[in-house]
Amino acid sequence: MILAPRGWAREGVRHAAQWMSIGFYRIVVEGELGPRYVSAFDGLDVHATGGTTEISGPIIDRSHLQGILDRIAGLGLTLKSVNAVDSRPSEPQQS
Repeated sequence: MILAPRGWAREGVRHAAQWMSIGFYRIVVEGELGPRYVSAFDGLDVHATGGTTEISGPIIDRSHLQGILDRIAGLGLTLKSVNAVDSRPSEPQQS
């Protein structure tokens, strides 16, 4: 029998809970995606400008993020960046 150090199980649960919490991500791909691609990223905001497309929104866990990255690869898109952001970006202010 292998014994784990005291408190190890609690620490593992705590770390797993951190990975399972919803986070907001900003993913940037090359090219300006048209409206037909929006359905591929259901539940996320898709905004194209300046030769790139930003896909952003809540990601519920690591497998959700991996699924989105797999979808990007499957569509033949070039990934430029993936960044966790503190919270949902605020809407641009109208002047």
